[in-house]
Amino acid sequence: MNYTSFLIKYGEIGIKGKNRHIFEDALVRQIKYSLENADGKFEVTKKQGRVYVECLSDYDYEETVECLKRVFGIVGICPVIHVENNGVDSLCRAVESYVKEAYDGRVCTFKVNARRANKSFSLNSMEINALLGEKILDVMPGFTVDVHKPELIINIEIREKVYIYSDIIPGPGGMPIGTSGKAALLLSGGIDSPVAGYMIAKRGVQIDAVYFHAPPYTSERAKQKVVDLAQSVAKYAGPIKLHIVNFTDIQLYIYDKCPHDELTIIMRRYMMRIAEHFAKENNALGLITGESIGQVASQTMQSLFVTNEVCSLPVYRPLIGMDKQEIIAVAERIGTFETSILPYEDCCTIFVAKHPVTKPNLKVIKHSETYLNEKIESMVKEAIETTEIINVK
Repeated sequence: MNYTSFLIKYGEIGIKGKNRHIFEDALVRQIKYSLENADGKFEVTKKQGRVYVECLSDYDYEETVECLKRVFGIVGICPVIHVENNGVDSLCRAVESYVKEAYDGRVCTFKVNARRANKSFSLNSMEINALLGEKILDVMPGFTVDVHKPELIINIEIREKVYIYSDIIPGPGGMPIGTSGKAALLLSGGIDSPVAGYMIAKRGVQIDAVYFHAPPYTSERAKQKVVDLAQSVAKYAGPIKLHIVNFTDIQLYIYDKCPHDELTIIMRRYMMRIAEHFAKENNALGLITGESIGQVASQTMQSLFVTNEVCSLPVYRPLIGMDKQEIIAVAERIGTFETSILPYEDCCTIFVAKHPVTKPNLKVIKHSETYLNEKIESMVKEAIETTEIINVK
């Protein structure tokens, strides 16, 4: 079947009232961005509460559908053929041709679901349903009508043109990128943080990212691994500004001055401080982490409380109630898992205490941080000033 366009169905956007056009415009922008990766020429338009992708040249069907399946806000992708609105006879011929080409030899139950948005058409929706049902029965001997639980629904939309479709390919749902503000993701080379970025982006949040690099303890391959993960997330979330912070000197200084069972918490607190600096610099409204309660020592309720204390911005943790298998399932689905398990360690795994504290006391942690007073502020300033920025698409 040579489909000439795609009808894009959206969910939550439809209940946004007077602000709906803002969300529709954001959805159109994101569809255009995603289709930049597909062969072919496309035009994305919105008309009368519908979003269409018109195929203006030869294109790869599977590739195009995969690009559309990565656009948040889409709940259904409908491959469509459209014909000129030239009256009843023309409509009947078009529908007969469509079902014969798409379902020749198939045995199933069906119904016709017509929607007459163009009121100048000579038949109303019920009359169109009845007429086209008869025509389809004439040309498809394996078809029988079932208006209650049909196996196949032939959808007809009568507008300035006639749109015919029957397949609805599920989209990712969510909200279009950029409709819910911006946040900064603490991105590591692990499984969790890319999934956290994906999930927060699904709610319409534009994301920047901050990665803490520790050469020579972490390699260039570890850095490239994080860039690759950012690229995978960017397929869904749009362009990402990735900040690569050289964290080596700060980690070594903490390792030298602070109790080793508190290393993870204190390092994490300085990561949050630096990430918040970039978040504020880029007008982000919060931080995002991949933490899940109880998964490791730094993710107990007590540890999360102590970590949060250094931040004035809210910290969003979309994985907070998920177990590891649930997180892995999402990572596999979005294509980050195989990259995340590559054996290139990041700074979070290099400087791990043998017996980290699991119930840190905030007063004790703050006291331990006083051992850093001599140099830590200048070191943080240098880390910020020497940060490398990569624009990831």
